[in-house]
Amino acid sequence: MLTNSRATTEAQRHRENPGFRNTLCLCASVAKNLVFAGLLLAATAAQAALPIQHWQMENGTRVYFVENHDLPLLDISVEFPAGGGRDQKAKPGLASMTHHLLTLGAGGLTEDDISRRMADVGASLSGSFDQDRAGLRLRTLSSERERGQALEVMAKALQSPDFPEAVLQREKTRSIAELKEAMTQPEFIADRTFNAMLYGEHPYALSSAVTPEAIDALRREDLTGFYRAHYRADDAVVALIGDVTPTQAREIVARLTSALPRAEGKLPPLPAVIMPQGETRKIAHPATQSHILLGQPGMTRGDPDYFPLYVGNYILGGGGFASRLIEEVRQKRGLVYSVYSYFLPLQQQGPFQIGLQTKREQADEALAVVRKTLQAFVAKGPTKDELKKAKQNLVGGFPLRIDSNKKILDYLAVIGYYRLPLSYLDDFAGKVENVTLDQVKDAFARRIKPENMVTVVVGAD
Repeated sequence: MLTNSRATTEAQRHRENPGFRNTLCLCASVAKNLVFAGLLLAATAAQAALPIQHWQMENGTRVYFVENHDLPLLDISVEFPAGGGRDQKAKPGLASMTHHLLTLGAGGLTEDDISRRMADVGASLSGSFDQDRAGLRLRTLSSERERGQALEVMAKALQSPDFPEAVLQREKTRSIAELKEAMTQPEFIADRTFNAMLYGEHPYALSSAVTPEAIDALRREDLTGFYRAHYRADDAVVALIGDVTPTQAREIVARLTSALPRAEGKLPPLPAVIMPQGETRKIAHPATQSHILLGQPGMTRGDPDYFPLYVGNYILGGGGFASRLIEEVRQKRGLVYSVYSYFLPLQQQGPFQIGLQTKREQADEALAVVRKTLQAFVAKGPTKDELKKAKQNLVGGFPLRIDSNKKILDYLAVIGYYRLPLSYLDDFAGKVENVTLDQVKDAFARRIKPENMVTVVVGAD
């Protein structure tokens, strides 16, 4: 179970909490073959425009499908607006616990039954969870027996989770122990404090409000109520890629969603994010290194400034050793091993974040250099040479971002959930190529306000 959920960008996955995904696959040899086959399939798909088929089922479920019969594989994602941002203020952690228990007993099957049935056909069932979305993902062979058995288990987990009382009590105990341990770690303290400062009263901050007492207070009726309200057919987004026909894809989606809960009216949209006031918070900790985070709300998934900000951030801190922050803070001054920046686009403004670790006695100096570098970038933008190299690296590296079934499925799910254009992947390289120096400078000048940034230093002298 997640107690401090944060999504990850497509370009950079700095820290992924193990609770984000609960993988149920006990057949290592089959899984290895599936991964290898998926790489071959994706390499073929990446060579041409991705033919995404899209339709809406009678129950309101939206479907995004890529048909490919080169290899006998099928990957499926089913997601809902049931992420951490849908938590209740009085019950933080409810969304994560509900999602966590989906595969721990469903339709009369125990968690061991689910594991055995998936292992029997060499399939894997996993969970996906972030601030906006929650759902399940399946990888299976496309042959009738294997596919049918895997889909049966997935359908039960999606449409008839049991939320067994004994399992809930066990997972609460485990989650409380994990949270207490995490609350002693400087990285977790920094993440949690940063998120709370960044979002204040916004629902995105609720993951930072989870306490052992809040977890202990969760009841089975809380989980069933959250499930009925948020795992609804009309809000479901299904992504599929693999060896089935459109007719079979429709039958599969119907099988997975026909018995989902129905409710009157739509879920309300998440409220707009309010820009925080600039604040620095120093937290004592015995760690030998200071953990530093600074940032502000950044951009939404469909933001009109997405590509100028994306390309600009690659130059600032997202491009590894090619970034300005690495050059100024590590290469010239030797103050850190790594320093990074990234945008995390969400339904509402996700974080723009800069992170670094350094020796306690160097924390103030390192932070000052980071701030000076950021201010200079916002004021003047990148150089012509920096922009040229960034474009070359981003466009040249783009095939690696769709080099597996999993990555393509990730994009299909994002395109579907956030209602991005079906041509999003086909247009990506061209959008990057068309970004200009003026666009980067203008976007950063309008959107990034160093004076409004929140800063957390854990392990401060």
